[in-house]
Amino acid sequence: MSSSFSRRALLKGAALGGLATTGALSGCSSGPPPGTATWSMWSSSPEEQRVWTDFGHYVERRMHIRSASTLTPSDGYPTKLDLRLVSGTASMVTALNGWLIPTYASRGAHRPLDDLIAADPDFDLDDFYPAIRSISSFAGRTYAIGFDVAPTVLYYNKTLLERNGVDPPSPTEPMSWDTFRQLAIELSKPKDQYGFTCSPTIDDLVSWIYCAGGNVVDGDRDTSPLDAPEAMQAIHYVVDLFTKDRATPPIDNLVTQNASGAALANFLQGNVAFMQNGPWQVLNVRKASFEWDIVPFPAGPAGSKPRVSGSSFAIPSGVKGDDLDLAWRLLKTLTSTGALDIYARAGRNNPARLSAASAFEPPPANLGIVQRILKGEVAGGHPFDVTTNWNRVRLLLAQDLPRAFLGQKSAGDAIDGVMPRLNALMRQHRDAVRQAT
Repeated sequence: MSSSFSRRALLKGAALGGLATTGALSGCSSGPPPGTATWSMWSSSPEEQRVWTDFGHYVERRMHIRSASTLTPSDGYPTKLDLRLVSGTASMVTALNGWLIPTYASRGAHRPLDDLIAADPDFDLDDFYPAIRSISSFAGRTYAIGFDVAPTVLYYNKTLLERNGVDPPSPTEPMSWDTFRQLAIELSKPKDQYGFTCSPTIDDLVSWIYCAGGNVVDGDRDTSPLDAPEAMQAIHYVVDLFTKDRATPPIDNLVTQNASGAALANFLQGNVAFMQNGPWQVLNVRKASFEWDIVPFPAGPAGSKPRVSGSSFAIPSGVKGDDLDLAWRLLKTLTSTGALDIYARAGRNNPARLSAASAFEPPPANLGIVQRILKGEVAGGHPFDVTTNWNRVRLLLAQDLPRAFLGQKSAGDAIDGVMPRLNALMRQHRDAVRQAT
């Protein structure tokens, strides 16, 4: 997007698109004094906040300057970041969930880092997992440096399974969909006990779609394959767990159930056998009052291929001059082995650097499968394929698709109803990619 766009146009674009518009107005925060290392991050629990406080102390020890972080609950982080970029008050380094990187990169909100990497002989990009390097890139350029990367896994309540006479699942061989469904149904008795929980959103549903051989995005087409037989098989499978098998906690409120922490809250109640989630919840599940562990995601017709997600730090395009030098040093510090050791030891998630991998230690006992999946030694994973307007795709699919999970509409009708608008978003995405390459 051109830097000649007016602030009013940028604000309008942000309101309509829901996410960042350009880096033309982005830059350093006007709050802290010059020379302060400012960075922004999402944080949704006291345990997570302690990790970021430790990060701040680490930055100050390593860089000998003041660190000022802006922490925002995860569900509100994209909107707040968007507004701060537009208003020119963004931090000099901002955390980005991987699904946001194509959006910000295509609109010029964040700068490519290739020139900074090439000019810095001390920075070793090869120390990062290939998956996070791919997630952090767009149109052949590196726009961010990762701090975590991991596949979605299956959490299970060991105490509940033992109480019901069910052996723990294999930590290396994924359950088949048939086996998983039978267990989910079996463990949904007695009353108020449930076999499974996940969020009725596309971000969770997409792992099942990949396991069936489907996708939401086809890089070679201007239309979405979401209505293809493979994707529909997965959607029917998960919707049936909710509506026919009644193997999931009842949905009382779609708004709260769609929130990112809803499945975790269900699982922590102690009456749910399995939860679909990522290792990024290990830190929060460690406070559970029951024994638990993780296993690979159930294998569908195409195998165990849950989405592989990651998060990174990036520099807004408006950061210039001396601030850019400081921002690059800050970004390197936040993604250094020492910082990611702190992150991993706290159980926040699998670190993006291979040299920090050993710090991501049990509990739970099976935690090592996360890195084995990333290395291709156990089960498998699938890149989280997103578009440059993925937030709009998420919002669209959040309108009608959840009604299928309530039994108010068939999965087929829900998908048929969104396909024309979904395909329009796919065409917009393809246009954005063409303009960026």
